[in-house]
Amino acid sequence: MAVTVPGMDGIAQDQTATGYDISAQERWVSEPDKRPGRTAFQRDRARVLHSAALRRLAGKTQVVAPLEVAPEINTSPRTRLTHSLECAQVGRELGAALGCDPDLVETACLAHDLGHPPFGHNGEQALNAFAADCGGFEGNAQSLRLLTRLEPKRFVPDGDGERSVGLNLTRAALDAATKYPWTRAEGPDGPRSPKFGVYEDDAPVFAWLREGAPEGRQCFEAQVMDWADDVAYSVHDLEDGLHAGHLDPGLLLAEPERRDLFELTVKRYAPDADTEELAQALDRLHDQEWWPHSYDGSAVAEARLKDATSQLIGRFCLEAERATRARHGPGRLTRYQAELVVPRAARLECAVLKGVANRYVMQRADQERRRRHQRVVMAELGEALMRRAPEALAPPFRTLYHRAGDDRARLRAVVDQIASLTDASAVALHERLVVR
Repeated sequence: MAVTVPGMDGIAQDQTATGYDISAQERWVSEPDKRPGRTAFQRDRARVLHSAALRRLAGKTQVVAPLEVAPEINTSPRTRLTHSLECAQVGRELGAALGCDPDLVETACLAHDLGHPPFGHNGEQALNAFAADCGGFEGNAQSLRLLTRLEPKRFVPDGDGERSVGLNLTRAALDAATKYPWTRAEGPDGPRSPKFGVYEDDAPVFAWLREGAPEGRQCFEAQVMDWADDVAYSVHDLEDGLHAGHLDPGLLLAEPERRDLFELTVKRYAPDADTEELAQALDRLHDQEWWPHSYDGSAVAEARLKDATSQLIGRFCLEAERATRARHGPGRLTRYQAELVVPRAARLECAVLKGVANRYVMQRADQERRRRHQRVVMAELGEALMRRAPEALAPPFRTLYHRAGDDRARLRAVVDQIASLTDASAVALHERLVVR
């Protein structure tokens, strides 16, 4: 018998029909709904979509920077914002096909890169080194910090003043956006775990959002988000690499190139695979009629490439949908009731595409010079802000600095400011504070 309960937003919701109980819809700080008729997860999606943190992703490079594309090529490479929007579309449709609340999955996909600092993973590594004395830096942990503390939306009384509770999303939304549900110390590799989802000082809200969750396990919606992220960036990074002229598809047939590509893919993306498996994966894709066997920038080539990206996304999502349904059967698959099943063949095909983008776009000779300069900018900017804090900090981070109880918390406030910058604003602030 279906049980109807009042949702946390004052909306009666059928738990059997939705697959999400009242605990999943609960917020860290209880609040009324200003416009009845919306679900809790529709509110979550709206909050992320209207956030300043999401808008800032427009100024953060995905793989190919706009200035790297030849001016005669009439196209725009992806940013972290467009990647997040595309990830959200992929995740929403895959999640809906499997019975998830589509607004919930879309919220997680929109939020998954909010903590991304300037200069991509290169900036993340530099900021991690700078933040060593306060627990390091990790983009996923920073995303949780933004959602629950830094992004201004809801405030609560705190002593003589007030403090932010971020966007105050539901428990299910925060859980769905958590790709790595553990602290650095609790990760698979112990204190040396490179990927983690929460800083020590954000542990209270993390404990709240993970109430009742199996330790170290992603919820089903987070698994859908994670695969949607892999699919979107592997396929679209390939597309942007071709657009920018960094990749000749014919190279993927040359044996020396293939060997180096597969070795890189094993090292970075598929440590449990061998080069023969990866060769088979690439050949399966290459044998498809729609594969971009050549690209000259013409309208026909552009249309063929766009069709190839659509075919690849459909291929990867349908494989996951069919395999998951084969294991779990029909019905709504939500929270901790199921595991997303991605066939090994599809995972290796996706890994090969990541390897292609890494080898031919990220590892170009000019990119290493660019990355060295970016690391210098991040290190010098951090030192300059620490010397001039709190006056040099923007008002929200100046407040965090003033309220900090020790040096670790003060350093974290400076790290929060740096992480919030776009690529261009990081360079501009560096020029103002450091360059004479």
